[in-house]
Amino acid sequence: MKRIALCVLVVLLAFALEGVGAWAQATTAQINGTVKDQSGAVLPGVEITVTQTATGAKRTAVTNETGNYVLASLPLGPFMLEAGLPGFKAYVQTGIVLQVDANPTINVVLQVGQVSEQVEVQADASLVETRTTALGHVVTNQEVAEMPLNGRDPHELIFLAGMATYPGQGSMNSIRNYPTVVVSVAGGNGDGVSYLLDGSIWQDPYNSLSMPLPFPDALQEFKVETSAMPAQYGFHATATVNAVTKSGTNQFHGDLFEFVRNGILNARDAFALKRDTLKRNQFGGVIGGPIKKDKLFFFGGYQRTSLRSDGIQNTAFIPTPAALNGDFTALASAACNNGTPINLPSSLGFVNNTISPGALNPVAVRVAKTFPVTNDPCGRTLYGLVANQDEDLVTSKVDYTISAKHSIFGRFMLGSLKQGSTYDGTNPLSINNYGFKDFDYGFNLGDTYLIGNNVVNSLRIGANRTNIVKVVDNYKSWADFGANVSPLAGNVIAISTPAGSAFLLGGGAASPGAQHNGPMPSIVEDLSWIKGSHQFGFGGAIYQQRLNYFSGVNAVGTATFDGSTTGSVLADFMMGRPVTFAQGTVYGFYTRQFYDSLYAQDNWKVTPRLTLNYGVRWEPYLSPYNNRGENEHFDLSLFTQNVHSKVFTNAPAGLVFPGDPQYTSGKYINGPVWDKFFPRFGLAWDPEGQGRMTIRAGYGMYGDRAMMLAGTQMYFSAPFGNNVSVAGANLTDPWAGAGGNPLARLATLQGVGVYDHNIPFPLNGTYINTKMKDFQPVYMNQWNLSIQRQIGQDWLLTANYLGNNTIHMITTENINPAIYLGTGPCTLQTANGPVSYSTCSTVANQQNRRVLSLLNPAQGQYYAGIGQIEGLYLSVQKRVSHGLSAQANYTWSHCISDVYSDNPTAAGVSVPNNRRQFRSNCLGIDRRQLFGMNLVATTPKFSNAALRILGSNWQVAPILSIRSAQFFTVYAGTDRALTTVQNQTPDLVNPNPYPSSQTANNWINRSAFLA
Repeated sequence: MKRIALCVLVVLLAFALEGVGAWAQATTAQINGTVKDQSGAVLPGVEITVTQTATGAKRTAVTNETGNYVLASLPLGPFMLEAGLPGFKAYVQTGIVLQVDANPTINVVLQVGQVSEQVEVQADASLVETRTTALGHVVTNQEVAEMPLNGRDPHELIFLAGMATYPGQGSMNSIRNYPTVVVSVAGGNGDGVSYLLDGSIWQDPYNSLSMPLPFPDALQEFKVETSAMPAQYGFHATATVNAVTKSGTNQFHGDLFEFVRNGILNARDAFALKRDTLKRNQFGGVIGGPIKKDKLFFFGGYQRTSLRSDGIQNTAFIPTPAALNGDFTALASAACNNGTPINLPSSLGFVNNTISPGALNPVAVRVAKTFPVTNDPCGRTLYGLVANQDEDLVTSKVDYTISAKHSIFGRFMLGSLKQGSTYDGTNPLSINNYGFKDFDYGFNLGDTYLIGNNVVNSLRIGANRTNIVKVVDNYKSWADFGANVSPLAGNVIAISTPAGSAFLLGGGAASPGAQHNGPMPSIVEDLSWIKGSHQFGFGGAIYQQRLNYFSGVNAVGTATFDGSTTGSVLADFMMGRPVTFAQGTVYGFYTRQFYDSLYAQDNWKVTPRLTLNYGVRWEPYLSPYNNRGENEHFDLSLFTQNVHSKVFTNAPAGLVFPGDPQYTSGKYINGPVWDKFFPRFGLAWDPEGQGRMTIRAGYGMYGDRAMMLAGTQMYFSAPFGNNVSVAGANLTDPWAGAGGNPLARLATLQGVGVYDHNIPFPLNGTYINTKMKDFQPVYMNQWNLSIQRQIGQDWLLTANYLGNNTIHMITTENINPAIYLGTGPCTLQTANGPVSYSTCSTVANQQNRRVLSLLNPAQGQYYAGIGQIEGLYLSVQKRVSHGLSAQANYTWSHCISDVYSDNPTAAGVSVPNNRRQFRSNCLGIDRRQLFGMNLVATTPKFSNAALRILGSNWQVAPILSIRSAQFFTVYAGTDRALTTVQNQTPDLVNPNPYPSSQTANNWINRSAFLA
């Protein structure tokens, strides 16, 4: 693979030798058009000159034999266009504003006369797209600067483009990454969007989400583009967000700002005990201007955000004082259980829902006594999560026009975020999330060179890095409460989600760890060659994703209580009866993945009214790899043959590692797939020939790359993370029924990247791996049909039909579930011989009923997608004029998938032969209807002095967003099938799951479901 990657690099650099340049094609614009005389005859040989009025930069082209011209890779901003030909009057058009990735048509009509005579036109470019088939929306500089944004985060503006929703994010957007937004565009996965800043990749390898964008005063504009994009686009399949940093001009410009938000101005939340204490202060400034007029320009900006809050809006249900004395009468009553009383089992010592306090678990009692005292009979209590953070954003950029043919730029951006723990220092319920320090930064060098008037070469070289370190609270460990659990992660324990169908006590978000991504180097090369009626494009890209990760997420130890023992979650807790107890060692890994690609495309103006665009992109799949060989693979055929690893001699049968002859992928997780060619085809037809109406259609295939988070759970497995889960444990000594605590010794034999090859492999371990052979990467088919019509100079109406389907979506399958063997008596083979059970299928014997245990009792003890969317997208846009700009859009769509979640690390897996149990909607992605509208209106400058002072330049900028509700699935909350498969659904016993009178507290009829 190294040899092929080197060849790709040589090809890309060969393109670059033609010249090196600045405004990258993905973040530039171009102008095209036709020049005719007054009779309608085309005019070849007309010299077209465009001038960026802010910097004085000029570009020239000459019309071809059909009167057509194209000026590619132009910078953004205001332009003037001039056209001249002997025997005709000079033509000058001003007021042209180019937006990111725009392809406006500007047709010119020359009048017979002297060149010294001049015809002046003041008009912006056409709004209609006449060359490409992708569906896109530009968020303009005015919208970026003036729209009211939560925290002034430009990511929020992506949703103005339509077709964009908030999917279920799981671990994608969490305290493991710089805070950002998860976006699903046109039914795609949340990690399926490519983010580009000034033409270079700008996203976190961990979750494929955007790194921090420049704050609004430093951001020029950006474009969201999806569906049938040209071959130039790759890496992710769903959509591309092209953002452009502001640049300096020939005029010095800048501003200072401060924004304040204070909860004292808000009304108290109806469910809170006191008013919100949020205080947020944002201040900073920008400045830009010339270093050398018409040549060298600079821009810089800084923003500081300070946030303080200890709001009380979180609910927990905790043991009451009565429960601590053994009285569960109130907690088990109908009033505390949605109208259904609970009879706690007499087999555990309960009499009329009371029990001797001495029968309560001593560890649970000690934990419960650290909770605040609640007066609510159901145990309800409110608590706050401290939210204190300080963020610094720095943006700087330098642009240099070396000559009329050559220009370069450099951009550097830094984001630093420090967030404190949610722990208030007294209430352990507030140990919800640890503190962290995020430090993200990146640079981009761009170079654009004109090789004659018809060839433009653009090169972008960049690198990004993220550095995230957790700051862990010093509280208590399990041992401090009297439990026989090794404190592998220091003095930390957390109370997670104590408000629903489960009560988690242990690790998770309060565990120690660190993440260091990058540097993520990137090289992107684009060459545009205009030849007659063709505009050819050639280029490619090389990225390397890097993820260095250290985590103690499993090392704390987590007990899960779900009510499966007594029928009450809190009673299970007080009895010390978790449904599972899981713990692992601290683990770490160093994962890398290359992305290489080449493309060729052509935009062919077949007739003045018809344009075809077609191309192909080569994107071979190159597997993630680990420099330290921390990979493993389970093979069922090797398991049945009782084949053992030679690398780790105590590994169970069927599990092999790099260095074993059966592991054929070396340091890679799976093998490469070289023959990945993705074609694109589309047409744009201008039925009137005036550039004011188009009918477009397109189709394309697009490869995708999963976020690097998708493969990280493999490192939970022995011997890397040694995650062990015990069912039916006791809180005082969770390991008593599993042969003792295995983790104390495992922790001494295992380190990050260093392992004793004689390390024991624990029973009941978790083993997660991917296919080593025949792995097929994700790809997407996209198609669309679009009609655009410009009304007047400033209005654009658009109607789009679009569809896509995603193939080989990554999901998680449980290949070793417990088999339900009925409730009668049976005898099961175990590692210690046959054991008879009066009830064959119970929680206690799940391990002995697993598939691999039934196949091989001795060795089996070790082992614990298609999506499719179609939609209608309507939009209306008014370009800024007369003090008003506005846009509105409406999306109707439906998404279907048989994948459990777009986040493959989400809790819950499917069984291989029953994946279609999830075939319905696309979970959080499937929002049937979306409506968005925004406008910016500014009062005029009045001539009257008093009115000018009082009434001029007032502005209103509202945003309206309406979304249909998210679909959700009802879960049983327990392992009702006794198969260890999570997120099982109940039976629907009433065909109508909705009550006759729906309220916010009674939206679903609980009695319609039987768990």
